Amino acid sequence: MTYNLTKGSISKNIILFSLPFLLSYFLQTLYGLADLFIVGQFNSADVISAVAIGSQIMHMITVIIVGLATGTTVLISRAVGAGKTKDISGIIGSTIILFSVIAVIASIVLLLFTSAIVSVMSTPSESVIETKRYLRICFAGIPFIIAYNIISSIFRGMGDSKSPMIFIAIACILNIVLDYVFIGIFGMGASGAAYGTVAAQGFSVLCAACAIKKFDMGIHLSKKDFSFAGSHYSQMMSIGLPIAAQDGFIQVSFLLITVIANRRGVDVAAAVGIVEKIICFLFLVPSTVLSAVSAISAQNIGAGEYGRAKKTLFAGASMAAGIGVFFALVFQLASRPVLSFFTEDETVIELGTQYLKTYVFDCVFAGIHFPFSGFFSAYGFSIVSFIHNVCSIIVVRIPGAYLAAVCFPKTLYAMGLAAPLGSLLSVLICIFIFAFMQHKGKFDRIS
Repeated sequence: MTYNLTKGSISKNIILFSLPFLLSYFLQTLYGLADLFIVGQFNSADVISAVAIGSQIMHMITVIIVGLATGTTVLISRAVGAGKTKDISGIIGSTIILFSVIAVIASIVLLLFTSAIVSVMSTPSESVIETKRYLRICFAGIPFIIAYNIISSIFRGMGDSKSPMIFIAIACILNIVLDYVFIGIFGMGASGAAYGTVAAQGFSVLCAACAIKKFDMGIHLSKKDFSFAGSHYSQMMSIGLPIAAQDGFIQVSFLLITVIANRRGVDVAAAVGIVEKIICFLFLVPSTVLSAVSAISAQNIGAGEYGRAKKTLFAGASMAAGIGVFFALVFQLASRPVLSFFTEDETVIELGTQYLKTYVFDCVFAGIHFPFSGFFSAYGFSIVSFIHNVCSIIVVRIPGAYLAAVCFPKTLYAMGLAAPLGSLLSVLICIFIFAFMQHKGKFDRIS
């Protein structure tokens, strides 16, 4: 079933599309936390560390896959908006071929380099064996992870964000059950967590395939749709590859900032680690709005409603930035109580409060540049998103965090400002490029 997002209230469309997407993101975040929580109930620090490191690596891989899949979402959304059902079949066929190849190559390469990856992560010697076991099982299950995200991208491209939410909810519940079985009953440690994750992902893919078969989506694939010829591949990669590279680079920057924090001592490392988890939850809002703006704008672009696509951008940015302002104000008062949920160490709470009070302003600026990234992607200008994020990371975020650590060694207020200042640079770049491209008439047609 397709959903027409080119009619009705723009704000209502954004909200209705975003809410299921937001819950999906929340469930995916809960997915990793559940593994850590259950492992912690039955195992010692070495296994906990193995799952923590392994899940961090898998999160990075998943983020990159989601970025690549954005190309499929955008192309399908355009086709839906233009009413070109035959094009949708070809896009889906090309997507299946392309990502099947990626799945096989990724699994083989990652399995071959498992030991090297574990070494690069500076994994504690006590956790090396368990980390390798966890990763090898998850790497073997990469095809399931790719399959789920591709099916979700197809549904979202057709305006349906509810079905992917249901699929991930099923996977999340099954994962928790299997964790208790494999880890608690059979004592399989990190391997049990990995088997539970892969099995749950596989079952969610099966559910999604059954849903596609049961509900008539108006799409009928034929042999000619599964062709290596055509322009769909280049279009998908031109949109998805810059986003995947951008998201991967962002994850690497987070790791580098974590290294900077770790070098300042265990208290700072703990405080920064906790705050990063909190920020991850807060950032679910701008991330969701990015996806909503991308899908809704792409449908309107396909339908030739270019003015409505721009209004979608402005409405999305207003919503996300407004919520960001709310978060920023609330956490000026709530930072200490929230940090207290995670630890009783007064030093860590004080440092974390300092870091969070300034870092939280990143939600405001991210609420602006994230929707811009979604809008640029809808037009096929994903490279703009890559450029402004890379500039932000290289020019401000990483050097800013480093200089703050050197110049202000007794506080984390300054280090917390590095992220929002980086996002501010992204906002300025986005506005400048938008104005320039608007002047050139780039948003009055599809390139």
